Amino acid sequence: MTANEAINLVQNALTMTMILAAPPLAVAMVVGLIISLFQAITQIQEMTLTFVPKIVAVMFTLMFLASWMVTKLVDYTNDLITSLPNIIH
Repeated sequence: MTANEAINLVQNALTMTMILAAPPLAVAMVVGLIISLFQAITQIQEMTLTFVPKIVAVMFTLMFLASWMVTKLVDYTNDLITSLPNIIH
């Protein structure tokens, strides 16, 4: 395995990680922004008010996108296993 092949493998793995992590992180960020605006408007500073809605929103996002995420991960794994003979030489 050459250095370029190793770099390509790591780059593909990091890209797949970012693709799979982006939807839950984006939902958590949007919900957090909405909650912080609500807290600023109402002057409510309850700690559980920030965490519980984010957890619920991320949970629903993961439930909704689970099939897409598993499909992407299985496709990536199949491509990786298929390319192993070419990588090992």
